[in-house]
Amino acid sequence: MTTPGNESLQLFVVLSRAYQWVNAHGDRHIRKLGLNPTEFGVLELLYHKGRQPLQQIGGKILMTSGNITYVVDKLEKKELVVRVGCPEDRRVWYAEMTDKGKAFIEQSFPAHTTVIEKAVEGLTPDERRQAIELLKKLGRHAENTFK
Repeated sequence: MTTPGNESLQLFVVLSRAYQWVNAHGDRHIRKLGLNPTEFGVLELLYHKGRQPLQQIGGKILMTSGNITYVVDKLEKKELVVRVGCPEDRRVWYAEMTDKGKAFIEQSFPAHTTVIEKAVEGLTPDERRQAIELLKKLGRHAENTFK
């Protein structure tokens, strides 16, 4: 039961729990594929955005750059990703998806999408659209007021 003035805390808890459970569905599917969520996130980023500088991957999938080096090492061992040097700047290295990595993500991503769709089908399509708009609004406000 919500007491007046306590809606903000309740929203935080409910939002956190909803994220936790929807994320649990996705994580379980990713682990069945033989990856961890960060590895899958890197593959998904490279698939949708193409080759990326190692130094920028962490910020795009919300991980530290030290962890990204480890994750790219693991993906290289699985032959899903390769490192490619920048010809203009020898300090810069890119992560690039291999053909094997591309085939892997093309095969697994549709099933992953289905897992997420099933996890959120507790809301109607219209409710999902409303939730998207409200959460964007909430996120923008939280970002803009963060000092």
